[in-house]
Amino acid sequence: MALVTVDSPAPNLDDSRVAPLLSYPLHVSGEDTEGVGWVYTVSSRSLLHDAFTSISLKRALEQNADAAAVRHPYVVGRCAVAGDEDVERALAAASAAAPEWARVPLERRMELGAAFRKKLLEHEDEFLELLVAEGHPRALARWELSCLLQVYSEESCSWYQRNMYAEFGHGGRRLAVRRRPDGVVCLNPPQNAPAPSAALAVLMVMAGNAVVVRAPRSIALSTMYVLRELAVPLLAEAGAPPGTLNLVCGNPGRMLRQWVDSPLVNDIFYIGSVEEGLKLEQECVAKGKKPVLELAGNDGVVVWADANLEHAAEAVAECFYGSGQICMVPNYVVAHPAIAGELIGLVAAQAARIRPGDPDDEDVLLSPVRRTESFFALLDQTMGLGSHLVCGGNRIEADGTASGTGVFLEPTVVRVDGLARAREHDVVREETFFPLLPIVVPEPELGDGLLDHVLDFVDANEYGLRNSLWTRSEDVVDAFVDGVGNGGLLKVNDSHIGFLPYLPSHGGTGLTGGAFGEANYPMFRTTHLQGVGIANGVSPQREILGRVLGGGDGAECERSR
Repeated sequence: MALVTVDSPAPNLDDSRVAPLLSYPLHVSGEDTEGVGWVYTVSSRSLLHDAFTSISLKRALEQNADAAAVRHPYVVGRCAVAGDEDVERALAAASAAAPEWARVPLERRMELGAAFRKKLLEHEDEFLELLVAEGHPRALARWELSCLLQVYSEESCSWYQRNMYAEFGHGGRRLAVRRRPDGVVCLNPPQNAPAPSAALAVLMVMAGNAVVVRAPRSIALSTMYVLRELAVPLLAEAGAPPGTLNLVCGNPGRMLRQWVDSPLVNDIFYIGSVEEGLKLEQECVAKGKKPVLELAGNDGVVVWADANLEHAAEAVAECFYGSGQICMVPNYVVAHPAIAGELIGLVAAQAARIRPGDPDDEDVLLSPVRRTESFFALLDQTMGLGSHLVCGGNRIEADGTASGTGVFLEPTVVRVDGLARAREHDVVREETFFPLLPIVVPEPELGDGLLDHVLDFVDANEYGLRNSLWTRSEDVVDAFVDGVGNGGLLKVNDSHIGFLPYLPSHGGTGLTGGAFGEANYPMFRTTHLQGVGIANGVSPQREILGRVLGGGDGAECERSR
């Protein structure tokens, strides 16, 4: 087997130590297998400072089928690539495991939640290092981990369990309403946050499903790590049958086609683009499968006249985290005309403090951006429609200086005057996935009807992931909560992107979740309701005739569990 090396790393990198290579085969039916090839992860820092060598190295490794070991400071790890037969074996393994795993009592399955959370904390440093190596700024990686810790918190897991089973007494009967696992669930995480999204597979397993996870081919390592190193051992300890959790890596289009066509698949949990997701939804329904979609978000933040503007500006500036390449960050703001100028100044000041750089630097929050031509097209269009550039609008280097070849984008704010025509601006109507924030200032002449117009504007958004409000008025809060129905989550006077126990992690309506979109609890979305009635000594004839004649049995109904 060949030892692959590439000459001389860039002198400005500190990567003088060659760490052990992380190497993850496919994991199918409880066994590891090499698949049909390998994809390699080179560190984001090397890509930032020495892109040519890093990309050349990655290509050389992936074209060399005999490469068994790598000694180069740029290389972080590798993952096996699945062929069609590997995918079919994973589906067959999940199908065989699903009935047996579903028979395990819910209480035992729920124990996985606390155990997985404990594993995340024990492996916090390694997990964060992999996220950083894949290009997540360290501060953002910590936020991603904090989100997972909330998803698997004791409060959240107890809430999941209470909603999975409820028992009642009625007329000498035991009645139960329970959620039953759908069976085989296939999970497609996104490229921008694959590992935290893939970690939701544990919830689907806790629900009683068998799961097949596709690690994105272009960024597979952290996904394989968090499930192979943390989740798989827990399932083995719990006595789960082989095939309960299967991990494969491969091309999304080809693998999704296999999932859609396979009679063994019950649900496809897809996290990705609107265009591809809605097409997949139609194909799933035609094949009798449940599509669970997590697509784009075009989140709105409303800042009212009496808001704490400094805190509101902090929340609004979350739109720039990760260069806006996160579905649940704010995408547009509606600012009350009375405070719009002051708020815009505060947001611009926040934007000035958000900087690019090496992802392992503690104060970096911007990520490199691809497709920058789309950013400038959006900016040109909104400026052409009359918006005003507040700050930003340039490509920048890692040190923050403007450059025509910079791989970062400067945090950019534009002011859009008037609600009536605001959605003619693509930056307001669509999720942009850039550090580009429009602040919409309604017409002052709307007067006393301003709040109704603003809430109608927010609720008319084609997307519905998260919406938030900043105000001190309880009446405005009540109007917002009562009047906005198109999102999976509403936040008031709080971090827009923060996760909280009990509340859904993701999910929304419209183009965010497709025709079946709603707040997304992965345990609930990959299960279905079933009612159970168990009677003892009941005469069916007397029961039915008594009800027809209006007698009834007068029994009280009480929740017993």
